Amino acid sequence: MKTVLISGASIAGPTLAYWLSEYGFAPTVVERAPALRDGGYKVDIRGAALDVVERMGLLPRIEALSTDMKVAHFVDADGKRVASMDAALFGGRENTDVEIMRGDLGSLLHEATADRVEYVFDDSITSLAETEDGVLVTFERGPSRVFDLVVGADGLHSNVRRLAFGEEGRFTRDLGHHISIFTVPNHLNLDRVEMGRAEPGASALMYATARAADARAMFLFASDGLTADRHDIEGQKKVVAERFADHGWEVPRLLGAMADAPDFYFDSLSQVHMDTWSRGRVVLVGDAAYCASPASGQGTSLSLVGAYVLAGELAAASGDHVAGFAAYERELRPFVAANQALAESNLKGMVMKSAFQMRFQMFMLRLLPHLPGSAGMAERVTAKIHEAATSISLKSY
Repeated sequence: MKTVLISGASIAGPTLAYWLSEYGFAPTVVERAPALRDGGYKVDIRGAALDVVERMGLLPRIEALSTDMKVAHFVDADGKRVASMDAALFGGRENTDVEIMRGDLGSLLHEATADRVEYVFDDSITSLAETEDGVLVTFERGPSRVFDLVVGADGLHSNVRRLAFGEEGRFTRDLGHHISIFTVPNHLNLDRVEMGRAEPGASALMYATARAADARAMFLFASDGLTADRHDIEGQKKVVAERFADHGWEVPRLLGAMADAPDFYFDSLSQVHMDTWSRGRVVLVGDAAYCASPASGQGTSLSLVGAYVLAGELAAASGDHVAGFAAYERELRPFVAANQALAESNLKGMVMKSAFQMRFQMFMLRLLPHLPGSAGMAERVTAKIHEAATSISLKSY
């Protein structure tokens, strides 16, 4: 029974812990936050990732917690509706794909592992020292411990990656945009509806999902050259407020709610590209290793599939980390490449560069339902995402 320390209790970490415990490993999950992070934004589970959660027995519960979004409306600066489209098409989803709030998915994964995995909250790794037969790990709060293996499942700004591989800037690729998401009162009384307003270089969106008493606001904007301190929350809020000051629609009210939002999130749209995801007894999974950015729509699916493959290949190698890590990379890299490639093409439709492009897109959205073969045209919109989401055949380890 090999001991495995996993840093990060979001999506990849608990999924990896589940499968490692299934195969007889002894996983421990350490999380910097004092408790599970609830709320968050809505995420998609598609293709191979659906197979992962089905094999975990979680698919029926995930489907029951679906956001059940119905429609997306686009408005002008005065709030007048200029176009609408089906919410599934807006999100690039096919019939079997499931959209769920990130916090709901995290809670399900934690619940599925809590009785067989050690969780340590409100702590973080401060150093890693590899020995001949293990890794000596020191923590901010708890005593030092030795583990057979260490896994970084701690996101785009991975602490484990920094400690084991080097500074973040060596591996991140900025896509030239920033995103901000936070909870707001549902003053428009939206019910499974998204409403959005776009202008050249920026988009603002508000949505309310099934069973939600409140709503989420999302701001996405081109930000080439922006250097925002990711630890300066007030500075980040100022950036959003200034960028959207003249956006019109409901944006002033949404920005007003930003000041007291309990879950304000702000970050660059960036990807992680690495020549190798492992070093010695340390390995990375999910966003820490191959973040595709929210623009890909595949970050959650990459985390679920990556965790499944990593655990399976370690089990297939009987715990031999050298063989297991190498097989994990061979199996997963084509899938990662296909899904990371979605981000830049998706961004072109998410943030439009010119007023002409905006007017043309709104015109096409209004025209689409009336065109012969419109169903086939809609399928072509989702085909590229579906192809990437199903570009791996999962083994039964």
